[in-house]
Amino acid sequence: MKHNPKNEEHARQLRKDMTPWERKLWYCFLKDYPIRFQRQKCIDEYIADFYCFRAKLVVELDGGGHYDPESQQKDAYRTKVIESYGLKVIRFCNTDVDKNFYGVCTVIDQEVKGRV
Repeated sequence: MKHNPKNEEHARQLRKDMTPWERKLWYCFLKDYPIRFQRQKCIDEYIADFYCFRAKLVVELDGGGHYDPESQQKDAYRTKVIESYGLKVIRFCNTDVDKNFYGVCTVIDQEVKGRV
């Protein structure tokens, strides 16, 4: 899987400056998940929020800026590029992490178990 080395420093910074929703998902679920996840993984020209190599799964958390038509078009293209590497992308909005955290974790767990 190729990636842009220029994104590596930015990815390191994003790991340090996680959003509250990324922080919650990481520290309350993914960090200790039995199958390893990585944070801010460089894939092609993009940086995925969370990546599981064994399940070939990318988890994206979307804030309010992802819901206007232009951003949705960009996200659809980004998903297409990432999925061209044989990965599956699942997306959750930040509100889901706030109001339905158990549901988000359940979906991720089911996706991982269905793919390993």
